[in-house]
Amino acid sequence: MPSDTPAQHASEAERLERIAVQYPEDNEQVLLRAAAHRELAGDRPGASALYDRLLSDEPRNPPLIKALKAANLWEYGHEAEARAIIDGIRAAAPRDSAPWEIIAEALETHDDLQAAHDCFTTGATLLIDGGEVPYEARLLLVGRHRVRRMLGTPHDEWDTLADTLHAGDISLDELHNPKRLWALGSDDPAELRAEIARLRAELGERRAALSRPFPVAVLHWPASELAELLAAYPSIAAEYPSHAEHVAGVESALRELASTGAENFGIVTGTVPSFEAFAAAEQTSPDDPSLLPEYTTSMAARGRATPWPPARNAPCWCGSGLPYGGCHGGSSGA
Repeated sequence: MPSDTPAQHASEAERLERIAVQYPEDNEQVLLRAAAHRELAGDRPGASALYDRLLSDEPRNPPLIKALKAANLWEYGHEAEARAIIDGIRAAAPRDSAPWEIIAEALETHDDLQAAHDCFTTGATLLIDGGEVPYEARLLLVGRHRVRRMLGTPHDEWDTLADTLHAGDISLDELHNPKRLWALGSDDPAELRAEIARLRAELGERRAALSRPFPVAVLHWPASELAELLAAYPSIAAEYPSHAEHVAGVESALRELASTGAENFGIVTGTVPSFEAFAAAEQTSPDDPSLLPEYTTSMAARGRATPWPPARNAPCWCGSGLPYGGCHGGSSGA
C-alpha cells in the first residue's frame, strides 16, 4: 500500500530500519530510503539521526549522505550547520552529480540563488570534460538554467546546451520563467489553468528523467565476487564460463545495445551479500540463474548502477585501474 500519510511514512521507515538490521551488508541504500520516509513523516530529527548513523559507518557515498543531511537540517531550522556541511561538500568537489544537485536545490529553495548557481556550475564543470555531456550532468545544466533565469542572467553556452538537450514540448525558457510564480497567485482562471498545464508538463518530464537513468543495465561481477558466487552456487556456473569471458561479454553487450540507438546504459557491480539479500527478500534461492536479471534491474532501480561508457581517461569500469580508453574502451573493446 502506498505511504501517503505521516503515520504510513513512519511505519515504512521502521520497517526499513528492521530490514537494515537483517541485512547489514546492504544497509546504506535501505537506511537512505528509511531517512526519506522519516522526512516525509515530519520526523526530521529522526532522519538526521539515520544520516549520522550512516556517516559513522564508512559509507560508500559520503558526499551524497552529507548533502541529504544538510538539506534536511535546513528544513527544520539548522541553517548554520547545513551551510557548514554544504561548504565541506563544495571543498571536497565530488565527481558525482547527486550531491551537487541536492545542495544546489537546497540553496535555491532558501533563496540563496547565487550560491545555488555556483554549485550547479561547479558540479557540471567537474562532470563535463569537453566531450559528450554525461546523462547525470544534464539535470545540473537544467538546474543551472533555472537559477540563471531567476537571477536575470543572459544565456551562455551551457544554457544553450541545456536547451538543446531538453526534449520536452515546453521550452526551458518557458518552464523557468520567473513570472510563472506570480501566475500561481492570480485570480484569473485562464492564467491558473495555463500554469497548471505547464506544471503538469514539467512534473511529467521530471518523472520521466528520474525513470530514465538506467533503463538498461548489465551485471558485472569482479573476479573475487564471481569466484565466491560460483563456489557457493555452482548451478550458476553455466552463466559464467570464465571471468575473462564474463568481463568481455559485459562490454560487448553494452556496445551492441548502443548500436541499436538505445540510451542511458548502466553497469551494476554485483556482490554476493547483496545478491543473497535480494534472493531472501524475493523468497527465492540464490542458486536460481533466472534471479540474476531481476537482481540487476533491482540494483539499477535503487541507484546502484554506474553510467556507461566512462570518459576515455576515466578508470575502466572493470576495475583494472587502467583508463577506459586503454582498456575496454579501446577499438577492440578487449
